[in-house]
Amino acid sequence: MAMYENFVPERLAKLRTQKGVSARDMSLSLGQANNYINNIENKKSLPSMQSFLYICEYLGVTPQEFFDEGNPAPQALQEFIAEAKKLDSRSLSYILGIMKELNNRK
Repeated sequence: MAMYENFVPERLAKLRTQKGVSARDMSLSLGQANNYINNIENKKSLPSMQSFLYICEYLGVTPQEFFDEGNPAPQALQEFIAEAKKLDSRSLSYILGIMKELNNRK
C-alpha cells in the first residue's frame, strides 16, 4: 500500500503538469472542491476508485498508463503512435532509426 501512497500523488502531479492545468482548475473541472487535487498531491487523501477513473479520463490516460512508470508521457506517446500508424514502412523505418540514434546518445 505504501508504494501507491507516494506513487499516485507524484504521478498525478506530473501528468497534470504535462497537461498544463492547475490543481484548482482540475479540481473544479472534476466537480470537486477547489483543493481536491491538492489534497491528493499533498498525500492528505487518496481518490476513490470512481474518482480515480474520472481523473484518468480528464488526463486522457488509461488506468494502465497511469500506473506505467516506464511511460513518462502517456499522452505524447499516444499521439506519437497515432501519427506513426499513418506512415508508410519506409518512413517508419527512418523514424525508428532516428529514435535508436537518439537513445544511443544517452
